[in-house]
Amino acid sequence: MTWYHLFDPTAEKWLALAIFAVCFGLILYRNVKIVYVSLGAAALLVALGITSPSSALLRMVDWDVLAIYWGYGMLAFSFRESRIPALIASYVLARIKKEKYALLFLCSLSAFLSAFMANPVVVIMLAPLAIEMAERLKASLFLYLVCLAISSNVVTTVTMVADPPALILAMATGMSFLDFYWFQGKMSLGTLSVVGVIVALLTLLFQFRDLNNSVDLAEQKIRITYGALIIFILSIVALAMMSYPQVKTILAPVSMNHPGIIGVLVGGSALLIERRVVREMIADFDWDTLWFLIGIFIVIGAVEKVGLLKDIAGWLAGTGLTSPTVYLLILTWISVILSAFIDNVPYTILMIPVCSYLAQSLGISPWPLYFGMLVGTGIGGNITPVGATANVLACGMLEKRGYRIDLWHFMKISIPFSVAAVLAVHILLQLLWL
Repeated sequence: MTWYHLFDPTAEKWLALAIFAVCFGLILYRNVKIVYVSLGAAALLVALGITSPSSALLRMVDWDVLAIYWGYGMLAFSFRESRIPALIASYVLARIKKEKYALLFLCSLSAFLSAFMANPVVVIMLAPLAIEMAERLKASLFLYLVCLAISSNVVTTVTMVADPPALILAMATGMSFLDFYWFQGKMSLGTLSVVGVIVALLTLLFQFRDLNNSVDLAEQKIRITYGALIIFILSIVALAMMSYPQVKTILAPVSMNHPGIIGVLVGGSALLIERRVVREMIADFDWDTLWFLIGIFIVIGAVEKVGLLKDIAGWLAGTGLTSPTVYLLILTWISVILSAFIDNVPYTILMIPVCSYLAQSLGISPWPLYFGMLVGTGIGGNITPVGATANVLACGMLEKRGYRIDLWHFMKISIPFSVAAVLAVHILLQLLWL
């Protein structure tokens, strides 16, 4: 059935722009719960006839992204219950002799786990270890929890399941899990991001250089389970296999060539093996983000449908600048700045088609623009205490223990760390992709 239209195309474009601007403004200032903002804006766009319910739900919402986000969110809880991260931490810390290396290990473990799990979950999981380390060494808990949080955020583009923006790019462009590491004969986003993470961690080690207290943490006996690890390995193999054309051809007749199916199976399996705590897992999952994504997919889809994203790309291309190097610089570092204050999910959904249109107008590959934008928006949230959920969690834990969150003290740690990571990836993108 054809959906009704109340306005001509020009009026629809202006209305969509107004709704989009108000939506992003409310998301930025957090005056209203953002899930209500995105769903309300989506409902208004449908009610005004700018898009139809069927188009919004079946074409604009990426259900594969939502399914994988849910599935790996459930798996993150299962990993926590498996106690594997706690075992690794206990084993390594019992063998480290100096505080600076113990803190570096804590940050490295946080980064590693966050490549496969939601970073707020990692912060919650490792916070008791950070608190114990700080208390035993009579050190500042501020340093430990802040470094733990920003290290969990720096890996947002290391894997396609590390953070929603990376998953959104993968689904929007058809990238497979392995494409994140080697793509079109070059080092891809994940591999470049690993280099950035290493550089960032080395900047922390430089900041830790005077922490030479002796570490004396006894190894604990921890019983672990392997179910979550097995599910994760099998899911990664399945995601990699689904990217091959031969497999897609086999699955197409039975409509099984959707990565979201893997997400549903992963989530269902995690619930099955942790059936004792199913209610807790379901209650603790971030459902607000899932609903927020549905709304924001529709908002950005409608903005693209009326032609606004092409207009934005045309404006950028019409500035008189013709150098891909300049555009890479602008997109990467503007993304860093903006994501320190705004939510990176709607920004990513907005900017992917803008990067596509811009690359087309410049006659270049869109991939370096995608990668630069995504690295910038993924890591930029690290800069401020409110730029990422993990940072908010860590600061909340500190405030409960009587610490005052000093913005300058926080940014003295976060800015060198974050800028070093983005700069390393930016340089490699310039050298390898342009």
